[in-house]
Amino acid sequence: MLIFRSLTFLLLQFLLTPIFSTLAIFTFPFSPLTRYRLISSYARTMIWLLRPICGISHRVTGAENIPREPCVVLCKHQSAWETLALQVIMPPQVWVLKRELLWLPFFGWGLAMTSPIAINRSDGKGAVKQLLKQGKQRLAQGFFVVIFPEGTRIPYGKRGKYKIGGALLAASGSVPVLPIAHDAGRLWGRNSFIKHPGLITISIGPVIPTSGLKAEEVNARAESWIESEVLRIDQQNNT
Repeated sequence: MLIFRSLTFLLLQFLLTPIFSTLAIFTFPFSPLTRYRLISSYARTMIWLLRPICGISHRVTGAENIPREPCVVLCKHQSAWETLALQVIMPPQVWVLKRELLWLPFFGWGLAMTSPIAINRSDGKGAVKQLLKQGKQRLAQGFFVVIFPEGTRIPYGKRGKYKIGGALLAASGSVPVLPIAHDAGRLWGRNSFIKHPGLITISIGPVIPTSGLKAEEVNARAESWIESEVLRIDQQNNT
């Protein structure tokens, strides 16, 4: 049944992604925020389909910590799930992502309409400059900027190195950091076809103010809270 349910969801993804992506391309005359609200209906559809097809639901703790004003979001990255769920849970947002994703047929074309910060990871200093410049522009436009500080999906139970770019953007832009932890990789693993039924917990932490703090300290505080919260959620699952 796991294989059948996972295959059904995958087939629906293959069917719906070109449709939504094509529609997304035609949103170009609208403002960035309006485009986002229209295009994010894809993520809402996928999250909705996960419950009846794969038996995956989620709960949110700490939603009261989401600030009204845009900020930098630093989120644990374990799965493709959070890239969808954050669009359902959070206010309008843009992501920092590798530019190669925009080259994917249909999906990448639609993704380009969401005003992402698409960086060249091999460019080092150039990528950081682009993040700071475009990140401040997106914040000014009313978007939350979502960054996965580990840079790539990390298997459930593992920990990657937290890169400092998100903390640099927050500190230089004088906006707080919102840390987010979850256990999505437990049910929908990194690059995994099989999706196990169950309840995903996503925990939103208190904002980390950046005033008077160096980026390194902001990054360390975010990492400490996220990783501690991931362990707490894991312990809760095992009790």
